[in-house]
Amino acid sequence: MHGTHRTFVIIGAGLAGAKAAQTLREEGFDGRVILIGDEHEHPYERPPLSKDYLTGLAGRGSLLVHEPSWYATNRIELHLGQLAVAVDRTAREVRLGDGTRLPYDALLLATGAEPRRLGIPGTDLAGVHHLRRLAHADHLRGVLTSRAGAGAPLVVAGAGWIGLEVAAAARALGTDVLVVEQDPTPLHGVLGPELGAVLAALHRERGVAFRFGTRPAAVTGRDGMVAGVRTEDGCELPARAVLAATGVTPRSALAAHAGLALARGGGIAVDAALRTSDPRIYAAGDVAAVAAPGGARRRVGHWANALHSGPAAARAMLGLDVAHDRVPYFFSDQYGTRLEYSGWAPPGSYDRVVFRGDAGAHTFLAFCLRENRVLAAFGMNVPGATEAVAHLIREGRPVDPEALADPAAPLGSLTAA
Repeated sequence: MHGTHRTFVIIGAGLAGAKAAQTLREEGFDGRVILIGDEHEHPYERPPLSKDYLTGLAGRGSLLVHEPSWYATNRIELHLGQLAVAVDRTAREVRLGDGTRLPYDALLLATGAEPRRLGIPGTDLAGVHHLRRLAHADHLRGVLTSRAGAGAPLVVAGAGWIGLEVAAAARALGTDVLVVEQDPTPLHGVLGPELGAVLAALHRERGVAFRFGTRPAAVTGRDGMVAGVRTEDGCELPARAVLAATGVTPRSALAAHAGLALARGGGIAVDAALRTSDPRIYAAGDVAAVAAPGGARRRVGHWANALHSGPAAARAMLGLDVAHDRVPYFFSDQYGTRLEYSGWAPPGSYDRVVFRGDAGAHTFLAFCLRENRVLAAFGMNVPGATEAVAHLIREGRPVDPEALADPAAPLGSLTAA
């Protein structure tokens, strides 16, 4: 699998792109590998940005996917701080912002996602933050470690994963936190009300305040700086800073301009081999909307997906047989509590939740079932259960709910009653 005269280009120097480059070399490809990133940083891991890096427990170097010297050693041509502005599918070229044109025999789009903007008055004030990049985390950490404005809380707009992780990090640094969320519980659209309530309790125990059922209508300021947030229900909330944590939007504009098919719900439409509507172009990571059973598409914007889909796309580019059909998985660490979620079960898709363990003590697994089939599971401080949970989800066979609730019953042995 040498391909000495072929050139593979990867747009997006995040985890998915860096792991794709690594996999190409590991699989024996010895042609040109070009990795393009619009940040000046070498590829790094994003999860610590809202956790240990934000609190200062993790240093900059610990975030790197590879040591900087690895790229030269493995003949990976880096174009950092460069924006890919166009893909010419006819000429099979990528054009960069400085006018450079790079030919490709196969192209991987790992362009990721970007934070959604609040779209309300006042977001141009100093002190309104987003969190996606190292620079974002550096700016936000400066706010959280400063005593300026210490009498007002950090207002977090959105109780999703990033919003909750930043809330936990801010509390660890001694900052008061108020989370504003339009849904009735945190992560309501992912975990549902039962598990969302458990997460809310975890944060309230650590001093986080919530305002549910509303969202920011405007950010108010004084002398060009954030001073508060006005909510849609008319409340005026003081704020030392505001974090917009209302989700992300896949960066699919490059694909759209190149005429590639996009998914209805966002992202680049790909098949199980991560191939786009152009057989020479692939997509991986946050931007890829992968064909799922039943004709639906699923776009998963989590670390594990980037970790696995980048290598899967690389193997597909090499002509290997690939089916990227892993059970979605996400982890988080908040207040020293390990949170893990496997599967896909938004509200309305399940008919019951079965708890296994002690939710009050934050040591449990909770299973979302439909007709006694496991669709998803959420756990707190239950290490080593991920593979068994994923097996139950993939199998799709009915299980005995009473056995599922029994911590003494091995997950791998469960059968229908």
